[in-house]
Amino acid sequence: MRTIRRLLSALLFSSCLPMTPTVDRHALEARAHAIVAAADRSEADRALDPGRRPEAFLASLGIGPGMRVGELFAGGGYTTELLARAVEPGGVVFAENPKWVLDRPVAKPWAERLAREVNQHVVRADRELDDPFPSEAMGTLDLVVTNANYHDTVWLEVDRDAMNRRVFAALKPGGHYVVIDTSAKDGSGVSDVKTLHRIDEVTVRTEVERAGFVLERSEDALRNPRDPRDWNVSPSAAGERRGSGDRFMLIFVKR
Repeated sequence: MRTIRRLLSALLFSSCLPMTPTVDRHALEARAHAIVAAADRSEADRALDPGRRPEAFLASLGIGPGMRVGELFAGGGYTTELLARAVEPGGVVFAENPKWVLDRPVAKPWAERLAREVNQHVVRADRELDDPFPSEAMGTLDLVVTNANYHDTVWLEVDRDAMNRRVFAALKPGGHYVVIDTSAKDGSGVSDVKTLHRIDEVTVRTEVERAGFVLERSEDALRNPRDPRDWNVSPSAAGERRGSGDRFMLIFVKR
């Protein structure tokens, strides 16, 4: 029965690029719900779900079986595992972490996560952000995602132009680059990236388009219009407000 469900799922998604109107939104939402409800997800991941809103995240991506996906700044792998579940069967996730992450306590839980059976089709990419993916990924990816970490590339002084150009090179024509982060106040640029862990949406759009991408659309699934955008959204500082910041989702395409 499980094999039949997989075949039906593959038939629904395999002919569609992510986020195209040919994929039924209700089907995307149903599949996202099933992924998040999977019985073998850890309690630690489930505890993060209310703030992360993984069902809205996955449904907006339009990700499906067999896809080749890249992730920038995987951290401990909460998002990585969701992506890995979404591309199964037949897909692969290239999950990048820079040395700055791997030198921190996240390294052990990251290795433990990758040892889980559900993540066996995740390719670990210990690489710097200005050249994030191995040669076997280049020109083959359907989708690249960075979730709540683009602002970190600023204060870490990453060459973001180089990073975005390499993402462009890693994607197939028609592939998508999705940048999700927490909104700073309009016009603030990068001034809040370390103090509030936020970035101006316009700044991200300008930088990514400079690499050759075209903005296809902006998704509102993670928005919170009541957020005053003046407080620190870092997990260590947000307290009870964790996960309630206004998050933009910019969806770019490689023409």
